[in-house]
Amino acid sequence: MKLPELLPATLIRRYKRFLADCRLASGEEITIHCPNSGSMTSCAEPGQPILISRSPNPRRKFAWTWELYWSGRSWVCINTQHPNTIVAEAISSGQIPALQGYSELRREVPYGQHERVDILLQATGRAPCYVEVKSCTLLEPDGIIRFPDAVSARALRHLTALRGVVENGGRAVMFFLIGREDGQGFAPADHIDPAYGQALRKARHAGVEILAYRSRVSPDKIRIDMAEKLLF
Repeated sequence: MKLPELLPATLIRRYKRFLADCRLASGEEITIHCPNSGSMTSCAEPGQPILISRSPNPRRKFAWTWELYWSGRSWVCINTQHPNTIVAEAISSGQIPALQGYSELRREVPYGQHERVDILLQATGRAPCYVEVKSCTLLEPDGIIRFPDAVSARALRHLTALRGVVENGGRAVMFFLIGREDGQGFAPADHIDPAYGQALRKARHAGVEILAYRSRVSPDKIRIDMAEKLLF
């Protein structure tokens, strides 16, 4: 996925979930939109370089959006609006072997009870494949990437919906996109949201497929890299 033109800045603080203050190279301090509802542990340290984009929408209260964070070893994609597009592009270009062979890809399709699946794959003669995408940025001191970084009732509902797909004869995939290049391996953050960790294991046992992929993050684009080892 190609990113818009980005402007460098230095993070001052992130607050109220969807706001952050940063300092531009000119010394000007501005408030920007933070498109991430998680705790952003390990990717919101004050004083670190960030990259921001300007919206063409004149009606926006905050013109600038926080896109990337520099961890010291890797750029981190903190914009949770991007992973669905990144994964959809990777599937369409045949970069995810487990998800090849489908002739139709649709996004945001209603399913379950009041849910919308991120990606629905269909092909004649095959069961439909429902793919939920989760953005992963939490890097723990042990070097493992984990999800979620905060208790998430919504993510838990998605697991329940995917189990329902399998029970009704469909195919269901939970796809974790790791938005950074540092760290190694993927596992649920049981110490943060034990209910989610338990539900993820039960979903896997019930037939929900679990995929975790690393992404390559640079100031001009983000792309799928390689499958990450599951450590649970």
